[in-house]
Amino acid sequence: MSYFIAGAVIGIGLFTADAQIQSGKQAQYNLDAQADQEKLSAQGEEVNRRRRLNQMLSASTQAASASGILGEGTPASIALASAKNVASSEGAASLSDKIRSDLLRRQGKEARSASKIQAASTLLNTGMSAYQVGAK
Repeated sequence: MSYFIAGAVIGIGLFTADAQIQSGKQAQYNLDAQADQEKLSAQGEEVNRRRRLNQMLSASTQAASASGILGEGTPASIALASAKNVASSEGAASLSDKIRSDLLRRQGKEARSASKIQAASTLLNTGMSAYQVGAK
């Protein structure tokens, strides 16, 4: 009778350990998918930022041309400084998006690793329980 109970304890422990590993794999998959969505969203935002920058520079150039200002001096300097500021903020936003995506991927790997540790712990506890049941 005790061998039957020990076998049942081992079977339940194996099932639980496998469920923990599968849960970790699923968590990693979900976080990787979320990171991919974040990356696509960031790329779309970058395209929109570049489009707005191009529209702003085009409007500035057209306004300067319409007013008869030549492409030299203060208006050109202002446009150049404005473009540099926008490019700098765009670079910061792009870096922030990449960091967010990398963080999600790292969290996925950590979740999978944690599930393996939980599964190993479950198997050790199962072995101890089976031994205790078998020793009686």
